[in-house]
Amino acid sequence: MNLVENLEYNTERPKLIIPEYGRHFQKMVDHAISIEDDAERNRVAQDIISVMGNIQPHLRDVPDFQHKLWDQLFIMSDFKLNVESPFPITSKETLQKRPDPLEYPQNFPKYRFYGNNIKRMIDVAVKWEKGDMRDGLEYAIANHMKKCYLNWNKDTVDDKAIFKHLYELSDGQIDLAKEGENLTESGQFLKNRVAKTPRTSSGKKTQRNQNRGKKRY
Repeated sequence: MNLVENLEYNTERPKLIIPEYGRHFQKMVDHAISIEDDAERNRVAQDIISVMGNIQPHLRDVPDFQHKLWDQLFIMSDFKLNVESPFPITSKETLQKRPDPLEYPQNFPKYRFYGNNIKRMIDVAVKWEKGDMRDGLEYAIANHMKKCYLNWNKDTVDDKAIFKHLYELSDGQIDLAKEGENLTESGQFLKNRVAKTPRTSSGKKTQRNQNRGKKRY
C-alpha cells in the first residue's frame, strides 16, 4: 500500500523545460543550482555539458554545437545557474522576445493566373540587350504564359490575348504581336496534360471482377 502511495505521476511533477533530455537531466540541473561552492558547481555544470554532448555525438563537430549546449543548460535552469560559461550567456529577455513580424510581399498582379514568377522573368528579359537570346527568352515566356492560361481556363486561348498581356506586363517593351510570332498550339499543351494524367490499370479491375464469382473453399 505504501508503494502505491509513493508513486510519482507525471501530472504531479514539475513541467520539463526541455522534454527531449528527460527528467533525470532536469534533476541534475536542479542539483547543480543548489550547490553552494562555486568550484564544485562549475565542475558539475561541465559534467552535465559532457553528458549532453554524448547524447548527440554526431553533432560534436558542428560549429556552435557547444554554444547550443550551454544555452540549453541555462534554459533548463531557468537562468538560475550561476556558472562560468565559455560563451556569451543569452539573457532570458532576449530568448522570450517575440520576433519581428515577417513582411510578406504585397503583390496584386492584374493577371493572377500567370503567377509572380512570370513577372520576374519579364523584368529580367527587358533588361537584356536585344538580340537572338532575348528573342528566344521572350518567346519562351509567352509560351509559358499560354500554358499557365490554359491551366486556368482549361479551354483555348488566342495568341493575340497572350501577346496583349505580355505587352501590358512588360510596360510596352515586349511586343510579339508586331513581330508576327506564333506560339505552340493550345492542343499540344492540352495533349501533354492529358498524357501526364495517371491512368488506373484495367487489368486489376478485370481480375478483381473475375474473382468475385469464384467460391472459396
